[in-house]
Parts: sequence; structure tokens; C-alpha cells
Amino acid sequence: MSEPSAVLRIAAVGDIHTKKNTQAPFQALFREMTERADVALLCGDLTDYGTIEEAEILAQDIQASLRIPVIGVLGNHDFESGLSHEVSRIMTHAGVTMLDGDAIEVRGVGFAGAKGFIGGFGRRQLGSWGETSIKAIVRETIDEALKLEQALAKLRTTQKIAVLHYSPIQATLEGEPPEIIPFCGSSRLEEPVDRYRVSAVFHGHAHHGSPEGRTKGAAPVFNVAMPLLKRHFPDQAPFKLFEVPVELESPRETSSAR
Repeated sequence: MSEPSAVLRIAAVGDIHTKKNTQAPFQALFREMTERADVALLCGDLTDYGTIEEAEILAQDIQASLRIPVIGVLGNHDFESGLSHEVSRIMTHAGVTMLDGDAIEVRGVGFAGAKGFIGGFGRRQLGSWGETSIKAIVRETIDEALKLEQALAKLRTTQKIAVLHYSPIQATLEGEPPEIIPFCGSSRLEEPVDRYRVSAVFHGHAHHGSPEGRTKGAAPVFNVAMPLLKRHFPDQAPFKLFEVPVELESPRETSSAR
């Protein structure tokens, strides 16, 4: 019997924006993810308008074509119709583990997820001062950061992966119009990532950003918005493949050469 692989292969994509009146839009993509990876991440904006019809179309493709564990978070588009709970329920019924301040372990690798929110970066991030509406925005950003922190705190694994929709750093947003960068993420999300020594972060949302950056603590951050991946890597399937080392359960034997 062959040894389990020494790596966990992650296939990550976000911003697939499932639209109504489409037929099997992602089955080919999901089949390739199944062939090349051990776990799939869906990093928000699973639907275009957050409708039940869109979610059901996506659920059908997931059930038909993804044969590996699937982990997801919601994005802002999934809230558009006020049916985010229904979208999440449909995804869960299709076999997706939806994270919202929760954590899950796959083959010894921990995954913690939350949607995240806006607010800006560094010394220019929005402060909780002035109008009640401004304070409410900051409060929601802090709440999302706390969700991520609480999820990471549950993990006892050496390797930890953060799954977000909004970005925790500005670097993966470079390329977006400067005016909208504060609306694409918040450095408040970066703090728990570095505190818990996260191995990698995957997010979406920024269609015109940059593919990769690093936190202050050197954790790699990947923008896996599908439009961005298609533009930067036109000759590849639009998902990010990333390998995380895992400890073999049976280190007594050495696997044979392939």
C-alpha cells in the first residue's frame, strides 16, 4: 500500500459569480480541480446576485464534478438579495463546508474562514470616530477580524490556512483604482493571520488587483478572484494550486519512486 502524500494540494478560486440561466458553467473547472488537488477553496462571490436560483445552479455543478473536500466563504455579492443564509444552506447541502468564524481540519491541515470586510490599511484605515454609520462599519470590520481570530484559535495544526473574501493586505489590491482600495479589505484582518502564524491566505473580491503579496509577518497572500486569474494566467485553468506540507501518518516506510 502506498504512503499518503507528503503535501496537501489546495485548489483555490473566488468570484465565480454564478449567473442564472446558465447550464453547467463550472463542471469542467471543478473536474480539473478534482484531478489536481486534494481540497478545493471557494473564496466568496459564489453567486452574482445572491439568489436561490444562482446558488442551486452552482450546487448542481459542485455535486456533479467536485470529488474532493470543498471549503467556502460567502462574498459581498452573496448578500445582495438578502438571502445569504439560504445561499449558505444550499452550499452546505451540496457538500461545501461553509466557514463564518469556523474552522475545519483536512489531513492534518487546518482551515479557518470568514468573509472579512472593508476599512482600509495601515495608518489610513478607517477609525471608529464621528457618525454612528462610520462606527458601524468599523464595528463590522472588527467583528469579522474577531471571527477569523476565533477560528484560528480553534486550530491545533502546524499548518493553518485562512480563507477570506476581502483582502488582509494592500499588496494584492494593487491594480485596482486607488479610490476603491479601502473598500476591498482591511489590515485588521492581517493581525490574526500573523499572530497565529498562518501558512497562507486566500481571498478574492479584487478583480483587478495583484495575484500575490505577503503580510508583515511574511505569510503569503493569494488573490484568487477568477477574473484576475484569467487575465494574469490565460494559459492555465483559473484556480490557484498551492501545496502545503503535511506530516505522514506512517513514517516507517519510504514510498517507492514514481
